[in-house]
Amino acid sequence: MSDAAPPTLSAHNLSRRFGQREVVHGVSLELRRGEVLGLLGHNGAGKSTTLQMLTGALMPHSGQIEICGFDLARQPMQAKARVGFLPETPPLYREMSVDDYLLFSARLHRVPHIQIAVDLAETRRRCGLQDCGKKIIGTLSKGYRQRVGIAQAIIHQPEVIILDEPTVGLDPAQIRDIRALIRELGDAHSVILSTHLLGEVESICDRVEIMHHGRIIYGDSSVKMQQYGHQPGFIVTLMAPPGLLELQAIAGVQQAEQLSATQFRILHTPDSDPGSTLLALAAQNGWQAKQLVPLQARLEDVFVQITENQ
Repeated sequence: MSDAAPPTLSAHNLSRRFGQREVVHGVSLELRRGEVLGLLGHNGAGKSTTLQMLTGALMPHSGQIEICGFDLARQPMQAKARVGFLPETPPLYREMSVDDYLLFSARLHRVPHIQIAVDLAETRRRCGLQDCGKKIIGTLSKGYRQRVGIAQAIIHQPEVIILDEPTVGLDPAQIRDIRALIRELGDAHSVILSTHLLGEVESICDRVEIMHHGRIIYGDSSVKMQQYGHQPGFIVTLMAPPGLLELQAIAGVQQAEQLSATQFRILHTPDSDPGSTLLALAAQNGWQAKQLVPLQARLEDVFVQITENQ
């Protein structure tokens, strides 16, 4: 993904009120081709309202949205034609068959008649619906209904795909399948999804924007988010350990903490790597090093740290 490529979606200073309550305050974000952007936040943070504005389903009280260069307010037909949207509750007609519903969706999106059969077959393949064409939507499991919901969002091959809580209420196997599908979609399209599931961010998102009380309070790559405020260190197992002060004295070590008779947590400065020094000393002095495991920041802890700092 090239940062030089123009954004497929850009939103500037979006705000939205319900009555006297402003639920989205000055939100700005960008999305580029080949990128999966996770809009992360607690329930009630303003994620769904923001996504509805990005799709044109809800007008902002202020701000501007461009989709593939088209202003959503001034050129709504051109802009909306380039967007596929899965709301939190999929817009399904439960009495229709999968094929009939997807054909209906293709016509709504003005897919050329000559192209419909090809797009229908490709969409069913991508969404794992090859054997479901004649089945009635209401008889499908929730996971397969979610697949149909995603299928209607991509039947017209949109540049931008917007998914609101796409895995909510699914079982672990269904979640795995839907996440794999979203990751595949991100290879050829631009995808933005809202979620409060941190595992979703870790497994499929390239970049994260965190919403809190209607504002964007953090934005960076998912890798950088995991490193946010992270103290580098490791846990080492020494079967014949020295005294704590001896470990504390190793160059670069900021803190040594004994967790058990043989386990120690070692924290060090970001620009140092005392692990190799410690292992060399262990070999020289017979400390019997068995294991050295780097500390990993838990995404849950990072999220709490970011939101509590606001």
